Amino acid sequence: MKKLIIINGPNLNLLGKREPNIYGSLTFTEFFDTIKGKYEGIALEYYQSNIEGEIIDKLHEVGFSYDGVILNAGAYTHTSIGIGDAIKGIETPVVEVHISNTYAREEFRHQSYISPNAKGVILGFGLQSYELAIQSFL
Repeated sequence: MKKLIIINGPNLNLLGKREPNIYGSLTFTEFFDTIKGKYEGIALEYYQSNIEGEIIDKLHEVGFSYDGVILNAGAYTHTSIGIGDAIKGIETPVVEVHISNTYAREEFRHQSYISPNAKGVILGFGLQSYELAIQSFL
């Protein structure tokens, strides 16, 4: 059984409340329950933190024993060299995910410190971006 983890960064705990025109009205917990049911053959976990160091610690914790990480680092995507280095330092492949098309947003969102060390990048497909990332590990 494949072991995957979704790691979400800052402000993604506000999904369902925050800017529903961009992020939709579903909470991530509601969405996660749906995909867990859909992918019962996968050991799927979820972790969210608004704190950069906690995300790095979680990557270190799972980065040598899981089959894959699906990472939406939120705003840290564009600012965190530390998270980029953590991905570079682990063995578990990481797929970078974004709900919105970051290239259709502010210019500072066009830079990613995650992408150079990621297995792939999926963005702009709403919450379905996470499902596409899961499928990339199957």
